Amino acid sequence: MASVSTPARRAAAGSRRAGFRRAAATDRPRSGGAGWLFATPFLVFFTLFLIVPIGIGLWMSFTDASLTGHGDNTLIGLDNYTEAFGDSQVWQTLGNTLWFTVLTTVPLVVVALVMALLVYTGMPGQWLWRLAFFASHLLPVAVVYQIWSMLFQPDRGMLNGLLKIFGIDGIGWLTDEKYAMWSIALVTLWWTVGFNFLLYLAALQAIPDHLYEAAALDGAGAWRRLWSVTLPQLRRTTGLIAVLQVMASLKVFDQIYLLTKGGPNGATRPILEYIYDTGFTNYRLGYASAVSYVFFGLIIILSIAQLKIFSRRED
Repeated sequence: MASVSTPARRAAAGSRRAGFRRAAATDRPRSGGAGWLFATPFLVFFTLFLIVPIGIGLWMSFTDASLTGHGDNTLIGLDNYTEAFGDSQVWQTLGNTLWFTVLTTVPLVVVALVMALLVYTGMPGQWLWRLAFFASHLLPVAVVYQIWSMLFQPDRGMLNGLLKIFGIDGIGWLTDEKYAMWSIALVTLWWTVGFNFLLYLAALQAIPDHLYEAAALDGAGAWRRLWSVTLPQLRRTTGLIAVLQVMASLKVFDQIYLLTKGGPNGATRPILEYIYDTGFTNYRLGYASAVSYVFFGLIIILSIAQLKIFSRRED
């Protein structure tokens, strides 16, 4: 006999469904204030040491603030920005920074990839090669300066000593305008390539073995597997390394300041050194803040352009 639906049965079924819904709602994890409580220490430090300084620096760029305390509260509008766009020193130091970025970005990607491939393909003594490739990245900039300043010495330096063995006159590695920026790029390559090498090595170890097995079954040799399997699988890592390297090269300061202090004749002076000199040597904090925000805007533009380029390649 078919069951007859009565108002009492419908009410009971409805109450059971409501009970199930209440039980399911109680079983769901609550996203209340506990998450924000754990995030509070980070948010406090993030606000105090990043958001607040950014706001203060932006406000200062619209004033004639000075390190001596004169004119801190005087608003001058966009005068600092107008002066920055017409300042020849801004454009010269920005050009030096971009030239350094060009000199270092491509080698730091290519050399790191070659080093990672050499280790990954099974060279004897892999632990020694990994240590040797990455050890320089652990050195502080002061140690790097001491090592390379001795190597670059015009009379007793090892590099000019090697050149003299082959009958070549010594080079003013840090004193000649033609070679100074190239010398600093060489130091930067030696110092920082280990980090990119580590990223590439981790990416190589994450490539599935079955891709190489399938390529080998199809008769692909070592070079074909490199071009058709390895490099396409490293595309995302290459994009990440390129973006990180451009950002790091644009912010160059330490090694240039220690090795050449921007010389000779300003040939290696980056824009961050000009900002430093303007704010802490010439005491013009307002103008230095305006130049730094112009440079910050350029970095944002380059970052967005790079991300769009690499995202299109992936598509």
